[in-house]
Amino acid sequence: MTSKPQDFSSSNELSEIISSYLKYWYWFVLSVIFFIVCAFIYNRYATPKYELTAKIQILEEKGAGSELAVFKDLDFLGGKQSEVEDEIEVINSRSNFIDVVKRLKSNVVFYEVGDVKTSEIYEEIPVTINFLEPDSVIYQSKLVFGLDLISPNSFNYKEFENETIKSYGYGKNIPTAIGDIVITPNPEFLNNYLDKELKVVIKPVADVAVGYKNMVKISNIDEYSKIVNLNIEHPIRTKGIHILNELIAVYNENAIQDKKEIADRTFSFINDRIADIYGSLSTVDQSAEEFKTTRGLADIQSQANINLNVGAANEQELQNYQTQLNIASSMKDYVDGQNSFNELLPSNIGISDPSVANTTAKYNQLVQERKRLLKSSNEKNPMIVNIDEQLSGLKNSLKGSLTNIESNLSLTVNNLSRQQSRINSQIYAAPKQQRALRDITRKQETTESLYLYLLQRREESQVALASTAPKSKVIDTAYLTDDQPVSPNKLKIYLASLILGLLVPFGAIYGQSLLDNKIHSKSSLEKIVKNVPVLAELPRLDKKDSKFINDNDRSVLAESLRILRTNLDYLIKSKKEVKNNLILVTSSVSGEGKTFVSSNLSMIFASTNKKVLLIGADIRNPKLYSYFIDKNIDPLKKSKKGRSTDNGLSEYLLDDRITREDITQSMLVYNNTVDVIYSGKILPNPSELLMKDRMRLLLEEASEAYDYVVIDSAPLMLVTDTLLISPFVNHSIYVTRAGTTETKVVNFPIMLQEEGKLKGLSFVVNDVKDGNLGYGGKYGYGYGIKVKKWWQF
Repeated sequence: MTSKPQDFSSSNELSEIISSYLKYWYWFVLSVIFFIVCAFIYNRYATPKYELTAKIQILEEKGAGSELAVFKDLDFLGGKQSEVEDEIEVINSRSNFIDVVKRLKSNVVFYEVGDVKTSEIYEEIPVTINFLEPDSVIYQSKLVFGLDLISPNSFNYKEFENETIKSYGYGKNIPTAIGDIVITPNPEFLNNYLDKELKVVIKPVADVAVGYKNMVKISNIDEYSKIVNLNIEHPIRTKGIHILNELIAVYNENAIQDKKEIADRTFSFINDRIADIYGSLSTVDQSAEEFKTTRGLADIQSQANINLNVGAANEQELQNYQTQLNIASSMKDYVDGQNSFNELLPSNIGISDPSVANTTAKYNQLVQERKRLLKSSNEKNPMIVNIDEQLSGLKNSLKGSLTNIESNLSLTVNNLSRQQSRINSQIYAAPKQQRALRDITRKQETTESLYLYLLQRREESQVALASTAPKSKVIDTAYLTDDQPVSPNKLKIYLASLILGLLVPFGAIYGQSLLDNKIHSKSSLEKIVKNVPVLAELPRLDKKDSKFINDNDRSVLAESLRILRTNLDYLIKSKKEVKNNLILVTSSVSGEGKTFVSSNLSMIFASTNKKVLLIGADIRNPKLYSYFIDKNIDPLKKSKKGRSTDNGLSEYLLDDRITREDITQSMLVYNNTVDVIYSGKILPNPSELLMKDRMRLLLEEASEAYDYVVIDSAPLMLVTDTLLISPFVNHSIYVTRAGTTETKVVNFPIMLQEEGKLKGLSFVVNDVKDGNLGYGGKYGYGYGIKVKKWWQF
């Protein structure tokens, strides 16, 4: 099955793209070697990090905390269960990490300074630093200094800021920017660090805490699971274990402390109520005693038994609602008496309304969060201001709820009281003593029942507080997941360096190709000019290379010129009916090699025993003379038959008495004879001279007298001289220079050809690098001569 033409074209283009990168293979090799070496150095000296993990289970709380479970029958603090996500945020709070840093004293770090890298010392610290300033100052300070342990009795203290070094003995006061410090030795580890340099870094506790917070990753193992994983990557395994374990301990202790604060506030509230009720109970008992004593009543006969039995149930219900009304009133007075948000509210004290219980629980939770934030901030902190606004709203909501409860309970008590009054109206018909004693007894029973109730709740609260449990259960304490470090991953780094080593030169070459607007080879020019022929490409020459070819020359330049001669000869002989031998050589600007091409083209034609005339038609900036007359070019000789004359093309066009033979000189170069007409003197009116009819007559005579006439003209884009000659020639060779001529420039001669101002346009690419040469460059010119490779002797 044959492939389609477009498939062949696309594969050809792909091959060209690949080849354009492969010719820079040495850059890829050097880049890969460089990045591999960098990766090796990084892997060699990078500090390895190990992964450590711990696992805990968030314990579910039944209703409120265990210390408040004594009020379960009152349904007061039955708030929602904390979500695992919320607990993860609590564990990961900044205040917890600050406590961890303070407990581990991680704000002071010791390093051993090495020749290449500095390593942290954690457990085997040779000295102890004692601060004379308060902890509150040290926790916010920053200091870096060095220690050289020169002997067991003394050391050098170095300040990095001013590069001063002082010698001190252990136990002496050392003045620093954060106050005096005292350094004492640890004999157990001191000898291990003698004659070594230590670096001590003291950081603010808050900064270290933020670093730990970013380092520790906390997540639950499943969406609905209460199991939480804590992970950390740290270069010191023991330190990583201590950080995780201490974080878990701080979290549990803070949770227990929160519960204790609520329980203590509840206990205090109950004690206050017991003291008040005890006074009321004593007053009622005294009233009963005085009533019986003053009236001489030894025994109270029961009267109106039927009415008493009917009112007993009503009386019991009335007492229950009166109890709740008293508690609600006391709670309302307590809330009204709070002027700040520093104290917790008593919880679950007997009010049956669930909204009051939920509001109180939320209020206490925000008060505790506010206290924790105040440890590391002030009341102007936006978070604390936000909490204050929430607390104010909850307090107002709680006041409203208590007011509504009090109103409802008062209405119920009034209704029951009126009903009881109707029942007692019949009892009051009894003797006044009986009625008075009954009132006293009712008050006595009510107060006594509330007093006994609160005594029972106080004892139960203390029992529950003593059994307060932490908020999480430790499943696995921190441990090392793998003996191998998780970073640096050497294999990945080497792979990344390999990829980067390939991408950097690829990107550089690709970027250069995007920005490149120059012609580099015959193939790149053919893509632009399309239907205009590109006759040949000439290689770049070194300074030591000869500018002329000889008869037996097998160099790349010689073979390139032979290709140019063959292709040009084909164009010349395509029209057999006329003598089609006038060849114009031009370029865009000076320096692109038109004189070099015209001279060597003449030489390559002359090597076939043809009669060739080379005309220097650039009469503004002539360079042809230097190619043939300059004594530094060797070998170069004048032919014996050549005439010695200083006249050239300018003199010929100016003076009608001068003939073509007068300005023609025969030059012998490497056994090849070429007739040359130099440009002559530089005159002020070159364009007007070229417009004379003598220029056309000269070219017509030369065409008849020679096999080939090569005209070295002026640059096409700079002056109009070339366009004045072009109507008389048959072929126009436009010379471009690789790496110099811009791609947009070649459109100019094509446009001139389309307008009829330029005849027989074709292109030649000069100064092409060896790597960009076409077929000949890839497979080697001069196949008859065997050239040894650089590795062959």
